[in-house]
Amino acid sequence: MPIPGCRVISLLFLAMLAIPGCGLVEDMGLQYNPNAQGIFSLLSRPSPSQATAWALDKDNADHRYQGTLLLANAPFAGEEVYIDLFVDNLGDEDAAVRSAAARALAHHGGPQHVPLLINALYDETELVRFEAARALQRIHSDLAVRPLIDKLDEAKEESSEVRAACAHALGQYPEPRVLAALAASIRDQSLAVNISAEEALHFLTGQDFGLDQRAWLAYVDEASDPFEGQLAYVYPHFERDRRWVEYIPLVPPAPNEPSAQPVGMPRQE
Repeated sequence: MPIPGCRVISLLFLAMLAIPGCGLVEDMGLQYNPNAQGIFSLLSRPSPSQATAWALDKDNADHRYQGTLLLANAPFAGEEVYIDLFVDNLGDEDAAVRSAAARALAHHGGPQHVPLLINALYDETELVRFEAARALQRIHSDLAVRPLIDKLDEAKEESSEVRAACAHALGQYPEPRVLAALAASIRDQSLAVNISAEEALHFLTGQDFGLDQRAWLAYVDEASDPFEGQLAYVYPHFERDRRWVEYIPLVPPAPNEPSAQPVGMPRQE
């Protein structure tokens, strides 16, 4: 006897909840609702007021992290009251909270926050530095050029993920010193850094020499205007295929985002 479609959905939904440590619920930004009256109310999204209360909870760093991260991904959190919260939490004593605040400014901040993000780029915790570098991919300011170049140096930045994020961020700054730093990073010990540097060089010059450092150096030395073929820079954006659970009705879709140019950057065609 065939199982009705709604029953199949319910069984799949319950199976998702029963998998220990699967992380699907948290990844979708949901929380369990102990007062649920039906299968589709078992999970719910925290309200904006709940997320804000968590983000301001001075006694619980986990709450501050969760609340800040929820607000970071909220479309309404570009209002001044939330921006002030993110700025405050960027100075939190807990590294996870600082990382969430840096991500929030990446989504909702502007050039006026670049000095704060530069400071976070030198944080003692790798995750905070990475989120700061990622934010500087999305916010344009000439103030960021020197720190980003500084963080390409393996002697000064041990994390290849941070160096790779910094390399990509430099793809929006058509300056000779940037070309020199990126060409040098083609020889970085990390392939991720090599690829990010090559992508940044491609944005800046329109050329495609892959990971051939000699070819890049020759082009930079010989071109009368190495930026003549410059392409419009777009920051790396999040995109993935739907997970199986996201095919279930009423389950939110994958949080994909469109590519875009950094805030504060002169518009490029």
